[in-house]
Amino acid sequence: MSSKGTVTIRPRKMITNRLLCRRQMILDVHHPGLATPDKEMLKNMIAEYLSKAKGHKASAESTVIFGMKSKFGGSRSSCFALVYDSTDAAKKFEPKHRLIRSGFETRPDAVIGRKQRKEKKNREKKFRGTRKEKRVRPGK
Repeated sequence: MSSKGTVTIRPRKMITNRLLCRRQMILDVHHPGLATPDKEMLKNMIAEYLSKAKGHKASAESTVIFGMKSKFGGSRSSCFALVYDSTDAAKKFEPKHRLIRSGFETRPDAVIGRKQRKEKKNREKKFRGTRKEKRVRPGK
C-alpha cells in the first residue's frame, strides 16, 4: 500500500505475464474528500510503489491505466493497471486506441465516417475487376 497526500493505492490480483512482458493488476484507489485522481498521478504512484516495495523496475512511461470506475458514494475508485517492462513492449502489445491515449501515437487526421465507409463498400460491390476505387457509378 502506498500513499501520496491523502490518495492511497492498493494493488490486488497482481499477475506477472511474461509472455506479454508486463505485470497486470487491479488497482484500488482510496481518495477521501477528493475527486478521482488523474491517470498521470496514478502512473507515478504505481511506479514508485513497485520500485520501492516490490523491488521491480518500473517507470511511469511504460505504465498504462484504463477502466477507471468511481464507487457510489465517492472516496473510492478502481482501475486496471498494466506495467510493461519497457516502453518498446508497451508499444508492441498495447492496442492502438490506448497508445493514442497514452501519447505514444497520434490520432489520424482524416477519419472517414462510418456511413461513408459503408456507402463506398456497397458502391464497390457493384463492380468486378481490379480497379474498383477509380470507378464512378454509372448514370451519374
